[in-house]
Amino acid sequence: MHYETELEFTRDLLKNFRLDIRFLSKDTIPSPVSAPDLWVRKLLNQKIDYEKLYSLLAEKCKANTIYQVSDFLLGNYLLFKMPEADMDFSYAFIGPYTTIPISKQDIFELADKHSVTPDILPQIEQFYQELPLVSDESILLMIVYTLGTRLWGSLDAFSMEKISENVLENTGIIDYAPHEADTEDALLSMRLLEERYELEHQLIQAISSGQVHKAELIFSGFSTQQLEQRTQNPLRNIKNYLFVMNTLFRLAAEHGAVHPLHIDKISSAFAKKIELITSETASYTLMREMIRKYCLLVKNHSLKGYSLLIRKVITQIDADLTADLTLKAQAELLNVNSSYLSTLFKKETSMTLTEYVNKKRIEHAIFLLNSTNMQIQTAASYCGIPDVNYFTKIFKKLVGKTPKEYRDSIH
Repeated sequence: MHYETELEFTRDLLKNFRLDIRFLSKDTIPSPVSAPDLWVRKLLNQKIDYEKLYSLLAEKCKANTIYQVSDFLLGNYLLFKMPEADMDFSYAFIGPYTTIPISKQDIFELADKHSVTPDILPQIEQFYQELPLVSDESILLMIVYTLGTRLWGSLDAFSMEKISENVLENTGIIDYAPHEADTEDALLSMRLLEERYELEHQLIQAISSGQVHKAELIFSGFSTQQLEQRTQNPLRNIKNYLFVMNTLFRLAAEHGAVHPLHIDKISSAFAKKIELITSETASYTLMREMIRKYCLLVKNHSLKGYSLLIRKVITQIDADLTADLTLKAQAELLNVNSSYLSTLFKKETSMTLTEYVNKKRIEHAIFLLNSTNMQIQTAASYCGIPDVNYFTKIFKKLVGKTPKEYRDSIH
């Protein structure tokens, strides 16, 4: 295929939206696997004559034109004719996707219009739960514009047009036939469910490793439409789903060797936020925040690679910087020999206990100096160093500036 590099790069970008670029030629009849809405059309008693469709495309589609297509399934596509130089495939499709959330009421109206029987409705709902939501279509269009410049030379060399699937009416391309249930429907429905679980599994793995960028990429193809419609209240469904994800993210952080002390704090905060959301847009924003903060929690507080004894020491330090964190106090608390604890701590952290404690205290001091207007002496006491002169000495040693010089520099 010509333009193979450009198309493969575009395909990689589209994966972030859970989309793909597919091709149609005169000899190509899409299957339910290659065209994910085909089996839904079948459930809605609709058959498409692809030979007639291909003829219509050949007659109506102009060269150097990208079409934005909206169909009766409430989905959207991007369609364009490949340049003449590419003789392998004639037309390229991107989609389906939606730019707005599809409500349960929308699905009921669609089902009623096409006389869908109750036993088929759950499979149609499953399709819409999995339909990619592209909340900011401009990003997707920018990807396609970039591909267009590679296919046709420049932005000025092609155009965009919007069309509706209504053009297919009365053409004989769409035909309606009684639905005949078969195992293929159930298998396809099962496949979509498996894909949803796999996406969630990948997200949880990224969180447990503290991979912020990877988790955000996975989530870019995610939407709250994937939640199960367990009640008649859409907002309640969203909240229930977020509560489930909050629990799964807690387990992911625990798997990432974060102490429950930190996990419980962030989990409780998100539980309160979830109950306060009032819209699907807010839920999407909150989900993104949850993913990012759980990733950062693992990244900053994971104790993987440390022995149980050292984990306990580090957790005690994180729990209260104003406590007695001397080697003697920690050894007595854990009922171990102080020399053994000192040697083990240095071996596992590459720092002495005193160096580690001072590092944590100064990091907290930097946070306080950045985020509050409290006096330097007060900040020092909040960090567990009531002697402001000693605090200043340690701060300058680790930061290169005195606390006053640092605060002046950030203002």
